[in-house]
Amino acid sequence: MTDSTAKRRGRPPRTLVEAIADNNLPSEADNFAPVKERPPMRPAMREDDPRVAAARRAAEIRNQFENVDEGADEFRTPTAPDGWHYEWKRRTLLGQEDPAYQVELARMGWEAVSTKRHPEMMPVQGNHPIIERKGMVLMQRPAVISDEARSNELRKARNQVRVKEQQLNAAPDGTLTRDHPSARAQIKKGYSPIEVPGD
Repeated sequence: MTDSTAKRRGRPPRTLVEAIADNNLPSEADNFAPVKERPPMRPAMREDDPRVAAARRAAEIRNQFENVDEGADEFRTPTAPDGWHYEWKRRTLLGQEDPAYQVELARMGWEAVSTKRHPEMMPVQGNHPIIERKGMVLMQRPAVISDEARSNELRKARNQVRVKEQQLNAAPDGTLTRDHPSARAQIKKGYSPIEVPGD
């Protein structure tokens, strides 16, 4: 037997870890057995099976379909925060922007809603600072301003109807008045759908 293969008698040499555990700091003269690397506690995690990942994604998509009604209004506005009012406003027409209209919207207090408020309404990929859909942009303004604007529009519409009724019942100068019920214009008020012309 050669020296390299001869068995040593006595206690096996301590490892460096054992010496440190015994509070015996090693010196250069100490001969320590090499430290064996411990095998991992558990096997390395492997990637998901593609079939399992596909089934999981399919379940997510089915859940989304269940929450979407057929023929749902794609321009339904989300619930606005308290004190605010949402509306869809035109951004482009036939692919062209209308700067004059955008200035008018800003003058009336409208501003675009940030995607950060409703991230589910825009794609995750890409840079989308505002919420857009088919040439329309979701805009907001204080609800108080929208209520005042609605009241003003209603008052203007009623005034226009009143002026037209007065014009119809007015008699030209030099003629008899139209005070008699049979002489007054017969005005009927009603609501009916407007026929939309085909293409």
